[in-house]
Amino acid sequence: MVQISWPRAAVLVLFILPVLVDARVRHYKFNIVARNVTKLCSTKPIVTVNGQFPGPTLYAREGDTVLVKVVNHVKYNVTIHWHGVRQLRTGWNDGPAYITQCPIQPRQSFVYNFTLTGQRGTLLWHAHILWLRATVHGAIVILPKLGVSYPFPKPDKEEVIVLGEWWKSDVEAMVDQSTKVGLPPNVSDSHTINGHTGPLASCPSFQGGADGYRLQVDTGKRYLLRIINAALNEDLFVKIAGHQLTVVEVDAVYTKPFKTDTIFIAPGQTTNVLLTTDKRAGTYLITVSPFMDVPIPVNNRTTTATLHYNNSLAATALTTTKPPAQNATPIATSYLDSLRSLNSKEYPALVPQNVDHSLFFTIGVGVNPCPSCLNGSRVVGVMNNISFVMPTVALLQAHYYNISGIYTADFPGRPIFAYNYSGPGPKNLQTMNGTRLYQLPYNSSVQIVLQDTGVISPESHPIHLHGFNFFAVGKGLGNYNPASDPANFNLVDPVERNTMSVPTGGWTAIRFKADNPGVWFLHCHFEVHTTWGLKMAFIVENGKGPEESILPPPKDLPKC
Repeated sequence: MVQISWPRAAVLVLFILPVLVDARVRHYKFNIVARNVTKLCSTKPIVTVNGQFPGPTLYAREGDTVLVKVVNHVKYNVTIHWHGVRQLRTGWNDGPAYITQCPIQPRQSFVYNFTLTGQRGTLLWHAHILWLRATVHGAIVILPKLGVSYPFPKPDKEEVIVLGEWWKSDVEAMVDQSTKVGLPPNVSDSHTINGHTGPLASCPSFQGGADGYRLQVDTGKRYLLRIINAALNEDLFVKIAGHQLTVVEVDAVYTKPFKTDTIFIAPGQTTNVLLTTDKRAGTYLITVSPFMDVPIPVNNRTTTATLHYNNSLAATALTTTKPPAQNATPIATSYLDSLRSLNSKEYPALVPQNVDHSLFFTIGVGVNPCPSCLNGSRVVGVMNNISFVMPTVALLQAHYYNISGIYTADFPGRPIFAYNYSGPGPKNLQTMNGTRLYQLPYNSSVQIVLQDTGVISPESHPIHLHGFNFFAVGKGLGNYNPASDPANFNLVDPVERNTMSVPTGGWTAIRFKADNPGVWFLHCHFEVHTTWGLKMAFIVENGKGPEESILPPPKDLPKC
């Protein structure tokens, strides 16, 4: 036996202890339960996690392993998606129903188990089946490793701000009815700020501010606001009267700081901003309002909250601000153009410089026959003229176990037929249906040009890629030109995200390295468009050896 002296043992402990302390296992329990909630002068039952709306914030550090036991106590099947978490080789824990797992059935449970590798910042979790994420959602706060500071001035305090939507009606019943008749579902009745509909909502009993979110601050402090858009179908503007905000991170990736008075944030996106409380004591209005630059119905109400300085008198006048116009495209565009990766020595922007797979995906809607619908047809969501059909067996299971007949690996890498994409579209608006996937070799470099189409109406689409971050290397209006547009790509410090808005009537080019084996969902994060079929999935093959291969499925993985 080798003898180790006490001094040498002490030195070993000093070296090992930081590693042990810096990588913890975090345990959470999510009980999926129903509870009655009253908002806008009406009460209804909603599905929640642990009875909370929004749900509990999940806290961890970079490098931690997170175990979340989800127990389903409601009548619906349930899954939870850890939006933006890379899930390196742990795709079984990603959460989209029938993509990476079968859902957790009533009275059943599942333990999600994943490690937060190379990520720090703010993400979100939400249900990924039906429209349950309307109320089943919450924040993920990934702190830097112990001893590692932020690459921006240290905040004195931090606040999580979750934005959402509220319907007075039963959301699932509303969606079922709209699907049967072939019409779009109703827009929400209010936006929410940390679950509050706001004192300006159309309900007399709440006019006094009983349901308004209040952000309490001290004078002369620096606050890090972790802003999350958990809304189902709406891009949002956020303003705080009289205050500038400094953007320092989006989608858990540090950015070059820049100041703005208006945040633009799409569903599924997160944004960290620094707020300096250097104004005179008082109360300042916070506004959350929608962005939509085409005549498509949205909830056009502005929801408000207040920022309140703690040393203010009770009767201090409210400093107000006017939200941007609903169609304020220049404000949204200017904001998006300002986003750049930090691209420092510690946090480099590893943009793929060469491309192995160059893909071109049109995104939008089509019209298919529906004899039972009111007008004999229904609107469907499409990518490359294919409306995705959800399988009844999880795609990852079918891929892992080589189960035939569940999907085909023949999703087209470009549109099957060409037309003027940003124009009114072809005369025949009918689409193809299928569960078709695109296969990628491990570690290949991928570029996707996402082209909005003018079929029925152009629209900005927030596209989310599971399992990866990507770099938004270029964008433009009209039709993408493969001969001239790549010359203007930013391959140095483009913003790195997991969800990116494609401009209305335009295109966005993204690049990523396919270094995560598994089956990964790509879809519009407007829930209405996902429901209609605006989605597809990638198969990323295993690489060489076990370290480049997906891990075996958990023993408690739910069964279909």
